[in-house]
Amino acid sequence: MQLSSFSLLLFFAALLWPLFRWHRRHERLAPAVFAGLLLGVAFGGLLQLARRWGADPAEVLPWIGVLGDGYVNLLHLLVMPLVLISILGAVVRVSNTQALGKISVSVLAVLLGTTAVAALVGVLMAQLFGLSATGLVEGAREAARVEVLSQRMGQVSGLSIPEILISFVPRNIFSDLSGSRDTSVIAVVVFAVLLGLAALGVRREHPEEGAQIENFVHLALVWVMKLVRLVMVFTPYGVMALVAALIAKSSWADILNLFSFVLASFAAIALMFVVHGLLLLVNGVSPLHYFTKVWPVLVFAFSSRSSAATIPLNVETQIDELRNSPAIANFSASFGATIGQNGCAGIYPAMLAVMVAVPMGIDVLDPVWLATLVAVVVISSFGIAGVGGGATFAALVVLPAMGLPVTIAALLISVEPLIDMARTALNVNGAMTAGTLTQRWLGEEVPGPEAL
Repeated sequence: MQLSSFSLLLFFAALLWPLFRWHRRHERLAPAVFAGLLLGVAFGGLLQLARRWGADPAEVLPWIGVLGDGYVNLLHLLVMPLVLISILGAVVRVSNTQALGKISVSVLAVLLGTTAVAALVGVLMAQLFGLSATGLVEGAREAARVEVLSQRMGQVSGLSIPEILISFVPRNIFSDLSGSRDTSVIAVVVFAVLLGLAALGVRREHPEEGAQIENFVHLALVWVMKLVRLVMVFTPYGVMALVAALIAKSSWADILNLFSFVLASFAAIALMFVVHGLLLLVNGVSPLHYFTKVWPVLVFAFSSRSSAATIPLNVETQIDELRNSPAIANFSASFGATIGQNGCAGIYPAMLAVMVAVPMGIDVLDPVWLATLVAVVVISSFGIAGVGGGATFAALVVLPAMGLPVTIAALLISVEPLIDMARTALNVNGAMTAGTLTQRWLGEEVPGPEAL
């Protein structure tokens, strides 16, 4: 390692100390996460400058990744135990099983409804900014991406709704607990619900054994939540490392070349945040209070680009800060990580569809074409979990369904990481909005956070 790179690494380590002191002085997570965000931006900018001075950030980034990627790995580790035990505990505590059905329907209605709105917003922004696939240049990276997409098309070409629904049913729970499939989270949810319903049956027929099961589930839930809170302590440092790496790797030249698309994407995402806020306001929830509570979760989602990894922080924030019931928090976080993602499954494929359709002479404002696009987007948002890959696979489902080529998805690869950060934050916010609205609508029918 060069001396300059070693000096940069020492400086990064030195920045962790004031962040640690700041974190210790503030009981709440939000101030420390914000401080970590600022330090990450500053250090990432320093790495950009260091490249011009002859230093090699590539020698520093793997060591920073030990902290950032290590933290993300810990969160992925928590996902399956948290989903299994939390959903199981929610079912065991909710003696009225009809409430579970209402929770699921309410959460899915918000997720899919807002995804339909997100598709319309994507179309609107693409039109306002005059986006078109015409003039996009294909370079070496783009050509390689086209080849990869061509191979992946085989994974989605025969996709059908029955196949999607079947993929949600667990076949080997141990395999799904290891996250072997893209639908493993939903499969674990289904298994946990079935296991919980079996526990309720035992409690009705054998009250003494049922009470023992309930006590065991409660103990396991307290244990897992303690583990979650233990890992959450490292959030400010993980955010700092992740943001520093993202800033250091950003190519400002690529961003400028596709500035209109980047700007339109961020405008669409911002508008959907406003839509979420209006939905909360109409239902008696203060958007200012809501966003004050959830912004640390959004910062982590932005920096990690992983809805699944954000599930533990999502659940904890819904329970502790938003006062949503554990059942609602876990259902909304789990479903929102794989179904009805407003950014990846709503805005992105709709914008790409418009960009391709306009040069082909299609009237994208034709009511029939627009209604078809929205319907396809909503249906595909339910099926993305069946094939994985987030926004790219959403495009691979939506574009062929609309009779459009998929090559454009490869031509935007240079700015994909930047936009994906904001899309992930929107996806996670959609899940938390669904949970908060469901709590508002069904609050009296499910036990609150104090049940923990």
